[in-house]
Amino acid sequence: MIKEITFIEQLKNPVSQEKAFRELISLYKERLYWHIRKIIISHDDADDVLQNTFIKVFKNINNFKGDSKLYSWMYRIATNESINFLNKKAKINKIDNPTLQLQMVENLQADVYFDGDEIQIKLQKAIAKLPEKQKLIFNMKYFDNMKYNDISEILDTSVGALKASYHHARKKIENYLTSE
Repeated sequence: MIKEITFIEQLKNPVSQEKAFRELISLYKERLYWHIRKIIISHDDADDVLQNTFIKVFKNINNFKGDSKLYSWMYRIATNESINFLNKKAKINKIDNPTLQLQMVENLQADVYFDGDEIQIKLQKAIAKLPEKQKLIFNMKYFDNMKYNDISEILDTSVGALKASYHHARKKIENYLTSE
């Protein structure tokens, strides 16, 4: 890929914006989809949130100052869109977010796009029980194998706090899996 600064200039330039944006989608749609999917759980809902994420990126690219990497900025948008989606869905269903998350995991087995086994369902249940920030950190570190510095940029949290949260999340998941 061309240098990020040049790419961002192309995304901001009305002449090259459409082509650059198609390239942006091609480069990041799969990674962002799986990031969102781990938060949202449902394939259809994750697709909707992914579309909303790219719409927000497109509408706000001119506000991108380059203080972080482009993908960190997009991950932050995807994360916020996912959390907002879950909060709206919980409010519509008149339940709290943790209850919604557990219901979504229960529905996972019926999802035609899910091919996991019973162990993966248990892991998803354990993750669903985590506080929101620990869940995000665990997913980014464990599944996406992201560096703490990148997670720090996305979540605007210190590396030390991230390491502590990840450690607590792992312990909680381990305890859940061994007690079940």
